[in-house]
Amino acid sequence: MNSAVEATAVVSAVEENNRFQQVFAKQRKASRQAAYPDLATRIANLKKLEKLLKDNQMAIADAISADYGNRPNQETRMLEIYGLISGIDYSLKRLKKWMKPQKRHVALAYMGAKNTVIPQPKGVIGIVTPWNYPLFLAFSPVISALSAGNRCIIKLAANSQTLANLLNELVSPVFDEDTLAIMPGVSAREFTHMPWDHLVFTGSPATATTVMETAAKTLTPVTLELGGKSPTIIADDFNLKKAAERMSFGKFLNAGQTCVAPDYVFVPRAKVDEFVEEVRKVVSSRYTSAASKDYTSLIDQKAFNRITSTLTDAVDKGAKAINLLGNDPILEDQRKVPPHIVLGTTEEMVIMQDEIFGPLLPVMPYDSIDDVITYINEHERPLGLYLFSNDKALQEKVTYNTLSGGMCINDSVFHAAQHDMPFGGIGNSGMGHYHGKEGFVEFSKMRPIFKQAPFTAILQMAPPYGPAFEKMYNMMIKFKL
Repeated sequence: MNSAVEATAVVSAVEENNRFQQVFAKQRKASRQAAYPDLATRIANLKKLEKLLKDNQMAIADAISADYGNRPNQETRMLEIYGLISGIDYSLKRLKKWMKPQKRHVALAYMGAKNTVIPQPKGVIGIVTPWNYPLFLAFSPVISALSAGNRCIIKLAANSQTLANLLNELVSPVFDEDTLAIMPGVSAREFTHMPWDHLVFTGSPATATTVMETAAKTLTPVTLELGGKSPTIIADDFNLKKAAERMSFGKFLNAGQTCVAPDYVFVPRAKVDEFVEEVRKVVSSRYTSAASKDYTSLIDQKAFNRITSTLTDAVDKGAKAINLLGNDPILEDQRKVPPHIVLGTTEEMVIMQDEIFGPLLPVMPYDSIDDVITYINEHERPLGLYLFSNDKALQEKVTYNTLSGGMCINDSVFHAAQHDMPFGGIGNSGMGHYHGKEGFVEFSKMRPIFKQAPFTAILQMAPPYGPAFEKMYNMMIKFKL
C-alpha cells in the first residue's frame, strides 16, 4: 500500500470514528429526553425495518454473497431475511401487551399500597455482529431493542463490509441517526469502549472475555452470544436415514459456519458405518460438487487454512477422513472444502478441542448413553444440544442430566428460529438471551414502582422504639404480614 492510499485510509477511519462519536451523543441525548417512546413510535420503527428488508432482499443477499465469495441467496433469504421479517411480525402482534405495566402483589403490612412494574427502555444499545449470519445477528437484537423502546448502533464484522456499506445506505434515509445507525468503518476498540446502556456481542469466547472486561469499566451490562462444540446424539431407536437428513441439513448449511451447528455426533457403535453411508447419500444428493453455487464458501483465506489444517491434523494423528462428495477436490481458489465425516478422533486432535465452524463432522461411536452424558458434562457447556430419539424416558434423561444454551429433539439448529423461546448460551457459550418477549425484557429495565396508601401503619415502627414497635413487629412475624 503506497503512502497516499495509507493516508486516505487513516483519514477515512478518523472520519468514521468522529461520525460514530456524534451518533452516539445524539442517541444518548435522545434516549434521555424521550426516555419512553410510545407504542405508535415503536410500531412505526418496526414496520420501517420490515419494509426495508422486504424491499431489498436480493440486494442484501448479493452483498452477503460478495463478502463470502459465494453464498446461495436462498440460504440468506431462508436463514436471515425470513427469520427477521417473521420476528418483526411476531413482535408487532404482541408489543402492546408486553408494554403494559404489570401489577404485583403487595405485602399485607403495606395494605392499601400498590406495586407496579413498568418495562422501561435502557437507552442506547450497541450491537457487535460476526460475519457468519451478519444480517440476522445485527437486526435480531435490533427488533428486540426497538420493541423495548431503545436506540441502536450496529458494528458489523470486517469481513462483512459490502453488507455494512449497503445497510448504511439503506438505513440512513429511513431512520434518524438518533434511533438506528450502521457504522461500517468504526474500529472495534472505539466501539466497545463507549458507555453503552447495554452491549450485545456475538463471536468467540476468547474475544468475549476482552469485550466483557472492557464493558466492566463502564458498568455496561452485556449479552454475549458465543458458540462452542454442540453435540448431537443419535439414539439406537431412531431411524438413521431420517437422522442423517435432518442433522446434515443443520450441519452443512452455510458450509458449517453456524454457531449452533452440530459440532460432533454420537452414534451407536454397531451403526456407525450405516450412519456414515446415509449421510453420504443425502449430502451428495444436495450438493453435486463443492463447486456448486448451492454450497457456501469459507469466509476468507484464514478460515480456509484453519479448516484444511484441522483436517490434516486429524488425519496425521490417525483419524479417517471421508469425503462425502467422493473424490471431489478441495477448491482453494473458491475457498471450498467438501463436507467430510471424520472417524477415529481423539482428544489430542484440534478437531476435538476447538469449535469446528466448518464442514467437518466427527462421528463418535458409543456403547452407553451414560458415557455420552458424562463426556458432554466433562466439557464446556454448549450453545446447542441435539438428541434424535422417540424414547420419552431417554429424552427426559438427556434433558435433565445435561445443560446447554438450547436443545432440539429430533432435529438440530431450529430452536434458534423460534420467536416464542429465548435464544442464548450458558457458561462458555454465552450469557443473556433475546428473541420475542425475552428479548423485550433483556433490553428493558423492569422498573418497580411502589405507591403508598393514604394511611400506613408502618410508621408505628418509627423511632423512638418502644412497645408500639414490639407489638407491630410481633404481629408481622406471627401473621406473616
